[in-house]
Amino acid sequence: MIDWPLAELLPHAGDMILIDRIVSFDDEQIHTLAMVKPGGLFNREDGALPAWVGIELMAQSVAAFAGCHARRRGDAVELGFLLGTRKFECNVEHFPLGTELAIHGVRSLEDDNGMGVFECHIQAPGIHVTARLNVFRPPHAAQYLNEPPATGTQP
Repeated sequence: MIDWPLAELLPHAGDMILIDRIVSFDDEQIHTLAMVKPGGLFNREDGALPAWVGIELMAQSVAAFAGCHARRRGDAVELGFLLGTRKFECNVEHFPLGTELAIHGVRSLEDDNGMGVFECHIQAPGIHVTARLNVFRPPHAAQYLNEPPATGTQP
């Protein structure tokens, strides 16, 4: 298990951190866990999580993968973007309250420009979710969030 605080590995804060811990990671993959707890931002009235939240769980696992590698190199954790999801398949409509979800992400492609593809899975008793996530971690990501200065004359 990795002891680094998730808040130091993910560009998220507070209740937006949905994964609970990193079990392991290496050069190509990551294993994380998330417990379906009551009172979260996306929980239904019965405490369950809608299955579509699985995409965010997978994306946060991929972000944790990048954060672990940055931390291991001694670099700052940088912002990345989920560009899209392909082949999302899920055999349930929701993840019941109290379920521990095992999330696994495997890097299948990453280029020098920051584009990447990860094959992801979520497993729990009676639950199987798969998806391919397309991600982008641009160099100097903070510049992507800054608005360009206004042009023209001021009144």
